[in-house]
Amino acid sequence: MTHRQRLSMLVAMVIAALGLATTGAGTAAAAAPKTQAAAVAVPSAPVTGSFTDASGGAGTFAGTFTPTSFADQDGSLVATGTLTGTLTDSAGNAVGTVDQSITTPAAIAQATCRILDLTLGPLHLDLLGLVVDLNQVHLVINAVSAPGNLLGNLLCAIAGLLNPLPSAGALAALLNLLLALLRGA
Repeated sequence: MTHRQRLSMLVAMVIAALGLATTGAGTAAAAAPKTQAAAVAVPSAPVTGSFTDASGGAGTFAGTFTPTSFADQDGSLVATGTLTGTLTDSAGNAVGTVDQSITTPAAIAQATCRILDLTLGPLHLDLLGLVVDLNQVHLVINAVSAPGNLLGNLLCAIAGLLNPLPSAGALAALLNLLLALLRGA
C-alpha cells in the first residue's frame, strides 16, 4: 500500500469517526456547470446529551456539530466548529438553544485492519487413494480494533507498526484542505 493510499484511507476513517456523512453531495456537484466549482455544504455530525433540569428531572440536548477547521494542539488533532441545538426539559418543553463555536478533540478511529488476504487456486490431492478436490479458497482475516477487543487491538497495532501515522499538524492541514474543497473555495 502506497503512502498516498494510506493517507486517503486515514482521511476516510477520520471523517467516518466524526460521523460526517454527506447526502446529496454527488447530485449537487453533478448539477453544477463544469466551468465553475460547486460549493457543497460541509457535513455535520449529530450531537446528543442529557442534563439535570430545574425540577431535578432529566433533560436532553439534541443538535449538530459542523466543523470549520482542524488544528494541531500540543500534538493532538482538534476540530473547531459550530455547535447548534436545543435543550429540552423533562416535561418536553424547550428551555434554550445553543449556537456557539467550540473546539473539541478529534479522534482517529480504526474499526478494522486487514491481517491476511490469501487466495488459493483449485487444488487436487491424491494421498494413497484418498482424493481431495478443493475449489478456489479465498481466506480473509480482519482484526477488529475496539475497547475490550484485546487480540484485535494487538494485531492492528502490530500490523500498523511499519505504517507511521502523519502528525496531527499534517492531518489538520489535509482536513482543512478537504473542508475548503467542500465549500468550493
